[in-house]
Formats: sequence, structure tokens, C-alpha cells
Amino acid sequence: MTVTTPQGFRSAGLAVGLKSTGKPDLALVVNDGPERASAAVFTSNRAQANPILWSRKVAQAGPAHAIILNSGGANCFTGDFGYETTRLTAEAVAEELGSDVDAERVLVCSTGLIGTGDQAFRDKILGGVPTLVAALSADDTVAPAAILTTDSVEKTAVHTADGWTIGAMAKGAGMLAPGLATMLVVITTDARLDGAALDRALRRATAVSFDRLDSDGCMSTNDQVTLLASGASGITPDEEEFAEALATVCDGLAVQLQADAEGAGHDIDIEVVGAASVADATEVGRSVARNNLFKAAIFGNDPNWGRVLAAIGTTEAAFDPYQVDVSFNGIRLCHAGAPDRPVEECDLTPRKTQVRIELFAGEHTATIRTNDLTHDYVHENSAYSS
Repeated sequence: MTVTTPQGFRSAGLAVGLKSTGKPDLALVVNDGPERASAAVFTSNRAQANPILWSRKVAQAGPAHAIILNSGGANCFTGDFGYETTRLTAEAVAEELGSDVDAERVLVCSTGLIGTGDQAFRDKILGGVPTLVAALSADDTVAPAAILTTDSVEKTAVHTADGWTIGAMAKGAGMLAPGLATMLVVITTDARLDGAALDRALRRATAVSFDRLDSDGCMSTNDQVTLLASGASGITPDEEEFAEALATVCDGLAVQLQADAEGAGHDIDIEVVGAASVADATEVGRSVARNNLFKAAIFGNDPNWGRVLAAIGTTEAAFDPYQVDVSFNGIRLCHAGAPDRPVEECDLTPRKTQVRIELFAGEHTATIRTNDLTHDYVHENSAYSS
């Protein structure tokens, strides 16, 4: 179990024909309370899918009672018809759940090909809602699979504390360069916390997890991370303790997303230390993570530290490039902006790759996660529409 591990939640997953594979493609998570609270963060992409436009309004209106998610179609750039599909979906869920739920308390998420969301798409979702609601269970295991697109594995996490629990499911394998969120994530907890506390904890957690996953430099139009609290445990945890636990859950999901990135052959952690600020450390790490020459070198098992220096030199971070050290997998190959040890001493054949950049400009640090640029990534994304 994942999102239903905390008390007060039911979920379900169902195949309604949105995917040509016949695999599950519609999921629902319901918060049964008794004390509902919620928070959500959304893509910062100005191009936003209809479900994002709807869910932003729901998030502002009050605690969400349920969230429905579909894969197999993004319902993005589908015009007024697509927004109407989102509204009708929320209304269908509310109607099936009963009189204590209205559509303005139902979040909607979609993932898949942009531009997908015609009448057939609408009919399949609306037609599947009654069966989906009837299948709701605290023992459901299908929902995490129903939100996957190009993912090869399900992504889930559970954290158990003293009397309260956090559960989560996520999807994401491409377009992983988010602002505030990455693809679709649903997190549940039975802790007693209000919406303001959840919002603070969620923004803090995403800032050091999903915001630092930069797999391919591409930001989705449909990204959403949702946190639902039921209060069913009856326990109000210390807010700091909860925030730390939530950050751990989000970081664990980010690692799983990185490991399943489309076509990747290396999982690369870029650790920047000695920065003048966290913002500088993040900017420097991200400049390397988004550098195609660096990523191609890692694919070729080439610890090309010169490409690292060239990438970080494009930033506005405070440092002297002629004082920087760069290490690959624990081997310092560049010292003070010059060659240190022979690159032949560094083995990049393992999938896990660690790059450490020492700026000698301060005391702050940040780690950005990324992947290499491979033939498989190019092939998969060149054939995505088909």
C-alpha cells in the first residue's frame, strides 16, 4: 500500500482505454477525513494544462476531498472543450462520492501527450468514473500503476512515525526539469495539520527534492504535487518533525524518478559545495545538469571536467573559476582550475555517477540530480507521439 497506508484514505485504479496497451490509466484517491486539509504546488510553466487551471482554483477554494488522475492524455492545449472535460470529470466524481463532496473539492490531474483530449477521451473518463468509485478501497494496489506513462516502474514511498504516517505515489520519466513540482505526485498523511502547515511543509520539501531534479531540462505543462491530510490518526505532530519527514519522502521519490528517467544509462548527482549561497550552489549544479556536452560525455564514460568548468562559467554565481576543484566518483581530476590527476584513474562505468564541484566561495551546498544524454533517450522521444 502507498497512498492508502495512512488512515482515512481510499484509492482505486482502472483501465478505461486511454492507453493503447490496455493497462490501467485512471486513478482516484479519496480523503475520508475526519479532518480534511490539503496543499498543492504546480508547474511554473506558463503553458498550463486544463487540469492545472482547474486544480489551482480548487486549491484556493478550500480542502480537497479527492483527486482523480488519468494517464494516456495530457488534456493540454485542447481549448474550452478540454477545460469543460476537466470540470465534468470533477462533477462526475463528486456525484458518485455523494452529497458531502462537491466538484470544487475535486482535484484533477492528467498526463500524456499534449493536444490529446477529444470526445473519445472525455467519454472514456466519464464512463469509467462510476466503476472507479465503486472500486475504492483502503487495500488498493492499482492506483500507482494507473498514473504511469513512459515510466517502467511504479514510484511509491511510505514513512511511519510515532502514531502517524505519510504515503505517496508518483509518476515521471521525462520532462523532469520542474519548478515547484515534478510530473504527478500524490502524498497522503493521517496527521492532524491545517492547510497552512501543509503548504509550508510541502513547499519546503519540494524545494530540496523535486526542484533539484533536472533530468533533461524540459518542464512539463501538467506538473502537480498534492498533499492531503485526513487527521484520522488523531495526532498533531511537531511541524518541524513533519516537514523533515515529508522532505525525506519527496527526496526518496525524486531518486526513484531519476533512476527511471527515459533512456538513461547514468544517474548523476552533482554536489556543489563551498558556495556563497544556496541559490548559487543550485544555479551552478543546474548549469551542469542542463549541459548537453557534459551529459554526452558521461554517456561515453568520459570524466570530462573541462565541460564542467565551461558550464559553471556561464552562471552568475560568486566564485573564481581558477580556484575550482572538480571530482568524479571521488577522484579529483581538476584542482584550482587545472589538471590534477589522469582521467584514466576515474571509472565511470557504474550507473551511479557523483560529481563534486568545490567553489571555495562560502559555506553553502546543494545537490542537483540529473542523467546522461543517450541514444535511447533521443529515440524514445523522437517516437513518443506514435
